[in-house]
Amino acid sequence: MLTTGLFLLLFLLFLAGVGCSGLERVTGRWWELRGDSSDQAPDPISTSEAVIQVYAARAVGWRGILAVHTWIAVKPSDAPAYTRYEVMGFGVGRGAPAIRVNRTGPDNYWFGSRPELLVDRRGPGVDELVAEVEAAVKAYPYPTSYRTWPGPNSNTFTAYVGRAVPGLRLDLPSTAIGKDYLPGAALAGLTPSGTGVQLSLVGLAGVLVGWEEGFEVNVLGLAFGVDVKRPALKLPAIGRLGMP
Repeated sequence: MLTTGLFLLLFLLFLAGVGCSGLERVTGRWWELRGDSSDQAPDPISTSEAVIQVYAARAVGWRGILAVHTWIAVKPSDAPAYTRYEVMGFGVGRGAPAIRVNRTGPDNYWFGSRPELLVDRRGPGVDELVAEVEAAVKAYPYPTSYRTWPGPNSNTFTAYVGRAVPGLRLDLPSTAIGKDYLPGAALAGLTPSGTGVQLSLVGLAGVLVGWEEGFEVNVLGLAFGVDVKRPALKLPAIGRLGMP
């Protein structure tokens, strides 16, 4: 009964945050929804400087009630195109790799959900960060594994890269379920932004404190917290309530 009530509350919070379009992505034919560019990534042909961007968009199906899917796009200086890195569960059980490269464009809609730009690094010094990101992608310890909850999943991957490349200052949203799954079942580590520390029990329970993230408590993978740097509440399903 308590579990049903909690799920209903989170579902209502989700609807409050994303509206009827979000409901369509849960109950409708989400695989037919738009997947074109959201026009947030600069044109690589006319943009010579290096670029790194990190995006988050609501997950598809029932998972979208609670969680977002995250990915990373990089472009070295003078490169004619972006490289997009993400982890996906589709086909992993049949031997497909979990890490997918260039499945689609750097900033495309994720099955109807317009992605939110979390990180946008450009210009001097970014080529070095691109190299660090690519090294972190190669070192990711779960290249053939995927588990929706508590991880390792797409957000585990993005958080891993963030910890390995603290220059990104990556602050993942509270809806990035799986970000607190620390590789190797470690009990402690850096926060994804690299600006704090966290304790985690295989992503199911824990606490973190960081300059970028603020304070968060993880209960069964759901994050509750307060952002101090940009004042806001951080809630499951709905995400931020406060300053953008």
